[in-house]
Amino acid sequence: MDWLTLPPLAALRAFAAFAEHGNVSKAGAALNVSHAAISQQLRSLEEQLGAVLVDRSARALSLTSDGQHLAQALLLGFGAIQTAVSDIGTRGAVRPLHISCTPMFAANWLMPRLAEFRARNPEIDLVLDPSGELVQLSPGGIDIALRYGDGSWPGLEAEILLASPMVVVAAPDLLQGQQVCAPEDLLDFPWLEELGTTEAAHWLRSRGVADAIRGSRIKLPGNLLMQAVREGQGVAVGVRDFVSEDIDTGRLLELFVENQGRGYHIVTRPGVQRTQARQFIAWLRRQRNAA
Repeated sequence: MDWLTLPPLAALRAFAAFAEHGNVSKAGAALNVSHAAISQQLRSLEEQLGAVLVDRSARALSLTSDGQHLAQALLLGFGAIQTAVSDIGTRGAVRPLHISCTPMFAANWLMPRLAEFRARNPEIDLVLDPSGELVQLSPGGIDIALRYGDGSWPGLEAEILLASPMVVVAAPDLLQGQQVCAPEDLLDFPWLEELGTTEAAHWLRSRGVADAIRGSRIKLPGNLLMQAVREGQGVAVGVRDFVSEDIDTGRLLELFVENQGRGYHIVTRPGVQRTQARQFIAWLRRQRNAA
């Protein structure tokens, strides 16, 4: 179909409104424009098509045979468009809001606050996908991802939610007084990692350590990771904001801290978000600003 040959949509919509209401004033009221604007659009449409669509010979305007032919097509077309838009909007409204985040973030930040969002928005159904793996944001799938990093994810939009550096921590009982002055000093200790991540190996490589960890490595859900660290089961890399109280009270020792300027981000696909997603993002921003 050559869309360039079609008359302007505004003119077609004005004609369809006139055909539906049979009166330029009522058509103008339906489209929230003046009756003069409707009349102008009708004449413009006739000029472009080279056909008389409206019989103006009598006191009351009426459609010619060409006008009736076009009116039937437009009323069917606009009706089909309205039905399709309504169907899409309804499906979007009933589909749950799908959110991806790490188990550690869910346990330490999101879940303690989520009751407030549910109280404010009881009509929005949520699906939380707690996974340490990087997920794909695709239409009809995950709406919002809450990711840790510097905010650089190609093809996606990211907005900082919680700025916090990474830290390497361990319980005093695990170290038993041993001095840790360099990353290499930790190779013989057991390490704990969140499922779906390789934070320990990645951190060691970033510090120039080529040797492999000689101690044991345990992978476990993020909501259990810091509890295991507190019990002295291993060394772990974590987000400082989630262990700041443990560090301040001495339950955990902060061995290394780095990556300033990083944190958890609100990550979405470019473009217009669903109403439910916009409401959730607005709530996240209020939580951030209240902190």
